[in-house]
Amino acid sequence: MGAKKTSCGQRRSKEKTDEEKYFRVQVLYDTCTEVFENSGPGIVPSPVNVQRLKDVMNDMTGADVGLRPGMQIFKPQRKEGLPSMSYIPVYNCNKFSIGIFCLPPSAVIQLHNHPGMTVFCKLLFGTMYVNSFDWVNADPPNEDGVFSTAPLRTANGEIPAGALRLAKTKADNEVSAPCNTSVLYPADGGNLHSFRALKPCAFLDVLAPPYNDSEGRHCTFYRKYNFSSLPEAGTISVPEEHRQEYAWLQETEKVEGSLIYGKEYTGPKIVTE
Repeated sequence: MGAKKTSCGQRRSKEKTDEEKYFRVQVLYDTCTEVFENSGPGIVPSPVNVQRLKDVMNDMTGADVGLRPGMQIFKPQRKEGLPSMSYIPVYNCNKFSIGIFCLPPSAVIQLHNHPGMTVFCKLLFGTMYVNSFDWVNADPPNEDGVFSTAPLRTANGEIPAGALRLAKTKADNEVSAPCNTSVLYPADGGNLHSFRALKPCAFLDVLAPPYNDSEGRHCTFYRKYNFSSLPEAGTISVPEEHRQEYAWLQETEKVEGSLIYGKEYTGPKIVTE
């Protein structure tokens, strides 16, 4: 009898765990549909809704989406160059997308932007190095005394192709799970970011609205230059004591080592109707 009770108790515990996993990913979807009901380029959810979604994502782990560090997807597939990574789409519509990036150790997600988008990122497991930036539009001077003596845009309001642009560092540090959800906004919070996996990593990525080339939301990649290496570029002045906080960014092509392969989502399913 004692053995049967133990076995039955274990079975009930497993069933409860499965229900909880399903519940969390379902709650994520349900919350996104409410938070992003009026989503659009440059539209930021209210602080209350931002916190609602953060609270849901903060409690999520790899188990909630059917992932664990020892899976094949987190093992390097290439013998030379940077390891390739995988992207698992969970849900996508014109208002928001939910997906998971899976990175083997040493994999790199190249520095890129999120035009007009609000982005929620949650590291599910692993350790990675994060480097993020926000654009500096320094006319008039900002709080650091940074100013520009030349227009940042052409006469028609566009950024010249290939032009160096000044950006301020938002994050330059190592992050390990468990950790809270990070949020970046259209104009601040680290809208441009890059990642380098130090251990097998999986992170949940919610975009609102998603990338859409036909609507002008292209994913653009950048190369970073230390400010001190090009101190006079763009005739922008930065006080000496703040120069380590700034960098020059220039559009570039996607590097070969940052190949991303799409994978099918096999975690707990969400109900969308």
